[in-house]
Amino acid sequence: MELTLPQRLQRYVNGSFERTVLLQKRVRQLVRGDAPLFDAELEHIDNPIEIALVEISRGLIELKEEAPEKKPTLN
Repeated sequence: MELTLPQRLQRYVNGSFERTVLLQKRVRQLVRGDAPLFDAELEHIDNPIEIALVEISRGLIELKEEAPEKKPTLN
């Protein structure tokens, strides 16, 4: 039996903050108009959450640590 989207999300995230952040950031990019990294139309997928999950499962995206902000030094 195929898992529903919420079930797949729960299994993927499984309490991982980093995975949640990755998924959230990519969904936000897709909603704002970024193109999927695979042919989602060909696979009949139009849900941004589903697209992000497919991209993650295929290793097309990964979470990159942001560079820490430089704090000004006082002289």
